[in-house]
Amino acid sequence: MTPRILAVANQKGGVGKTTTALSLGAALGEMGHRVLVMDLDPHACASIHLGFYPEEQRTTLYELFLEKDATKRPAILDDLIASTTNAKFDVAPSHIRLSELEMDLRDRAGIGAILKQCKGHLHDRYDYVILDCPPHVGILLVNALVAANLVIIPMQTDFLALHGVRLIFATMKTLNKALPQPIEFRILATMFDRRAGACQRVLRLLRQKAASKVFDSIIPMDTKFREASGMGKTILEIAPSSRGAQAYRQLAKEITAHEDA
Repeated sequence: MTPRILAVANQKGGVGKTTTALSLGAALGEMGHRVLVMDLDPHACASIHLGFYPEEQRTTLYELFLEKDATKRPAILDDLIASTTNAKFDVAPSHIRLSELEMDLRDRAGIGAILKQCKGHLHDRYDYVILDCPPHVGILLVNALVAANLVIIPMQTDFLALHGVRLIFATMKTLNKALPQPIEFRILATMFDRRAGACQRVLRLLRQKAASKVFDSIIPMDTKFREASGMGKTILEIAPSSRGAQAYRQLAKEITAHEDA
């Protein structure tokens, strides 16, 4: 079975991309699925959250992208994948040097399809590969969007967050001109405060304008997310009964049910 690639992307920061990648990975793993989380952000927030510090890693995603010989990439991928202690998924750590790829690969052909080419090597090893994407447009985000079966766009339920959604839509529209089929995407409402009228209005607007492109699952504000980050764990580990943990379990069920439909 070829793994399903889920890219978590938004060109606005602070909307819950890393939280979504890690919490969804944990929720899918809890359901018994084999999951790999790939940290494509040079800031390495997902990696650091899980205790994988770039300066301590001998092999990271930087080496994977830098390798010219496609036949050598599977071995690099095997070398860089690590297991998390209790989070129920594997991780491919990031490195600050990923930010240098724009310059390092500027003259190389086919740089937008490197991740897609690696997908076959993960055949029968994982059910899901979750990509935690950087916010800026470049080689890494393009690779993620090209490889993805589904792009999950976390959007804070705030009017200013609508701008970031427009940017990622514009990027996908540009890529769609060169791809054989349009990129599939769905918006995930995050940081929702049911007591705030503004959050309620943004959510209504999203569902009016995007309809079936918005997940039914809603990620609430929950202080347990911050506590989990400080402990280097996911919310499902430290507060399994919390509203945030339950919301990501619901999202995992919604994603798997959508595939089975």
